[in-house]
Amino acid sequence: MLIREAQVADISKMSEVRLAVQENVLSTPGSVTYDDYVEYLMQRGKGWVAEVESRIVGIAIVDLQGRNIWALFVHPDFDRQGIGRALHDTMLAWYFSHTNEAVWLGTEPGTRAEAFYRKAGWRAVGVRGNGEIKFEFKAGEWLLREKQQPIEPV
Repeated sequence: MLIREAQVADISKMSEVRLAVQENVLSTPGSVTYDDYVEYLMQRGKGWVAEVESRIVGIAIVDLQGRNIWALFVHPDFDRQGIGRALHDTMLAWYFSHTNEAVWLGTEPGTRAEAFYRKAGWRAVGVRGNGEIKFEFKAGEWLLREKQQPIEPV
C-alpha cells in the first residue's frame, strides 16, 4: 500500500471510492462535485489517496479552514486492511502540524465508522442536525495517542 498526496488528476477515482462505500452513503450522489474536490484539495486543506497495485482504494481530505474531516473512505473491497487507519493518521499528523485547533467530523451512529473513530480516540461531542454523531479530536489528545501503541483497524 502506498499513501500519497492527492492530486486533481485523482478526483474521478477518488469519487469512485466515495460512491462505493456502504456506510455514510451520500443521499444525493451528485451533491459532491468535481469542483468541491478541487476546492478542498487546493484551497481549503489537503488530501491523500491510498493505492494498492496502482489502484486508488482509499481517500482522506481534511478541511483546514473549516477544521473538519471532509472525507475518509476506503473502498469496501479493501476494508480491514489498515488503509483507513493509515490515511487517518497521515491526515491528522499533517493537520496538527499546521494548527493546534481541534478538528471535528460527523458520522452515522451505529456504523463501523463510529466504532473506528471511537477506537482511534475521537470524542463524541453531540449530534448534528442531520442525525450524525459529531466527533472532535484535540491536538493534545493527538500527541498522547501518538505516544501510545498503534490501534488495530476496526
